[in-house]
Amino acid sequence: MSSPSRIVIASRESRLALWQAEHVQARLSTLHPGVEVVILGMTTQGDQILDRPLAQIGGKGLFIKELEVAMQAGRADLAVHSMKDVPMEMPEGFLLPVISARENPLDAFVSNRYASLDELPAGAVVGTSSLRREAILRARYPQLQVRSLRGNLDTRLKKLDDGQYDAIILAAAGLIRLGLRERIQAVLTPEQSLPAPGQGALGIEVLAGRADALAWVAPLNDAQTAHCVKAERAFSRALGGSCQVPLGGYATLEHDRLWLRGFVATPDGQQMVSGEIRGNPADDEALGRQLAEELRGRGADAILARLAACP
Repeated sequence: MSSPSRIVIASRESRLALWQAEHVQARLSTLHPGVEVVILGMTTQGDQILDRPLAQIGGKGLFIKELEVAMQAGRADLAVHSMKDVPMEMPEGFLLPVISARENPLDAFVSNRYASLDELPAGAVVGTSSLRREAILRARYPQLQVRSLRGNLDTRLKKLDDGQYDAIILAAAGLIRLGLRERIQAVLTPEQSLPAPGQGALGIEVLAGRADALAWVAPLNDAQTAHCVKAERAFSRALGGSCQVPLGGYATLEHDRLWLRGFVATPDGQQMVSGEIRGNPADDEALGRQLAEELRGRGADAILARLAACP
């Protein structure tokens, strides 16, 4: 394969998205010495509409549509995404050939006054952008007030610092990547807050017809992370996972076995069905689908039907 003269990466323009794009830029520059690797920064609809919860404005696809249009128009060769922001159903003509090694995949408790969720007094206001986190908080800490929190990572931290919230829940990976590890009061265990599918992992998206771009990025794929994220996404996909469904899915590899845990809940946390499965990592997507079927048989169908009936 001959190296290209130039590779263009499409990225959202938030500080975290640009960090992610620059991380891939550096790795591609190492893989392809002498090649010009540039970033095309773009503002997406998901970045522009901040006054409503993501579930109400069209979901995660709002963060990647403009990047896909840039690839289709030939203005970019690939796009870099946080995997938890990638819709479970990829649009026709696009592939995710690379899932890179994962940063800390867990949720982080961030507060200027309290050290943990358990320290928060009744009535304390907790901010989150995620229905998954909201359902967990309402189920386990019904005495707290849970309020929507939109915006990029810096905007969310400023809202906390301005006193609009007593605490906020964020992905630990974003804080760590931006050098803000000291803002984390506590990392929540999977038992406290099961992560979103793909959380902490980066994905590279390319056009299906671009065999050259596929070859350029292929070495960046991390097989172990890819097995875990594929299982998580298959689990979510089988349950119709989207921003409208409070759902967690988290897989790890232990002793050459894949361990997948998952749950689906109502936003108020009153109904929650969870389970786990272990198997061969090569069967990643099949394991995800199997766990989803098990949960459907134990009440997840009723939860999904209730969510579908919501306006």
